[in-house]
Amino acid sequence: MKFLPQLSLTVVSALAMAAAAPASAQTEIVIATVNNADMIRMQEVTSVFEESHPDIKVNWVTLEENILRQRVTTDIATGSGQYDVMTIGNYEVPIWGKQGWLVPLDNLDASYDVDDLLPKVRASLSYEGTLYAAPFYGEASMTYYRTDLFEKAGLEMPDRPDWAFIKDAAAKIHDPDNGVYGICLRGKAGWGENINFITAMANSYGARWFDENWVPQFDSEAWKTTLTDYVDLMHNAGPPGGSTNGATQALAQFTSGGCGIFIDATVFASVVSDPEQSSIADKVGFAFSPHDHKGKSAVTLWAWALGIPAASQNVDAAKAFIMWATSKEYTDLIAERYGILNAPPATRLSLYENQAYLDAAPFAELTMEAVDAADPENPTVDPVPYVGVQFVSIPEFQAFGTAVGQAFSAAAAGTVPVDQALATAQSVTERAVRQGGYMK
Repeated sequence: MKFLPQLSLTVVSALAMAAAAPASAQTEIVIATVNNADMIRMQEVTSVFEESHPDIKVNWVTLEENILRQRVTTDIATGSGQYDVMTIGNYEVPIWGKQGWLVPLDNLDASYDVDDLLPKVRASLSYEGTLYAAPFYGEASMTYYRTDLFEKAGLEMPDRPDWAFIKDAAAKIHDPDNGVYGICLRGKAGWGENINFITAMANSYGARWFDENWVPQFDSEAWKTTLTDYVDLMHNAGPPGGSTNGATQALAQFTSGGCGIFIDATVFASVVSDPEQSSIADKVGFAFSPHDHKGKSAVTLWAWALGIPAASQNVDAAKAFIMWATSKEYTDLIAERYGILNAPPATRLSLYENQAYLDAAPFAELTMEAVDAADPENPTVDPVPYVGVQFVSIPEFQAFGTAVGQAFSAAAAGTVPVDQALATAQSVTERAVRQGGYMK
């Protein structure tokens, strides 16, 4: 009887471990994102990233905007590390970067070409010169309108309309009996929903959240005029239930032909212009955000960006995904698969040097003008102690901004009068800044 040589226990153990181990271990990363069209497209092409990075598996958590903000804020403040990549914006990034809650993106590969990022967007996602999140897409705001309805009503949209024109035009094209409403605006409560729009509108009316001593200004005439005009537009020319409409709902009503005017993010320009996503794609005009002859328009500035929480255990894999999803190559991939009109806008200078994009996107120049017009350092007619166009860049704003949004949404719904909503806003904000030590 023939016996095999005896193997050492060490060799046997090593062979057993090799047999049990997978061919290549995968790092799994969890990405929290918002449920809008651009992010859904990113999920659809994730397989391209995974094919080129077989050692990384991507898992998605897709949430409604308000819920996303709550979840990622809780996760990063507690350091629980539930997510490896968070979809956040230029409100959160500088605050969280200062607090050490985000991984700095200061050593990206040269091929990423960080200098190709729009300077204003890049600056808004940085703290003390260090980038803490990479922009997936940027946006300002603009006025969308139905050219056929304007022609029928004998109206001509100015390149830079004022609010008096918007109110008059909305009233003239309002035709609820035929399923067409004059205007669609954000009404849903939230610092990133109705407050996003109303704050920008207030800036153009000469209103501000606080004076230079952090005293709330909701008892001013400028705020009363702002909120009165907003509520009147919602009541007299808006769709039923408009006070519960967020950005995506208002966009859906406009693209289905249900509204004549829509004032919202420039990123929606590709959606309203795409026949596969919009029934009125050939009937849409574009204009600047409205003004009130005080030197400011109701323009916003936002960037949905991808950042890595400091608690992530998979920083290298997370950074690899971010570099891919915000790269020039990703832009080319989206253009190839979905058409160049759907390339992520307002993030890279190279897109606006691409003649094919400029030819396909009649709104491209206006988008850049709107981004350039947004001035986070000087957002209002009168001086303010804060930075931010449609938000106040302090940590407490998420809470009191949403509380004010609830009061304003109630006014839009008609359940409380404008004066009461403003009084609530004054009380809520004063309490918050006193507790935060801003107001003495």
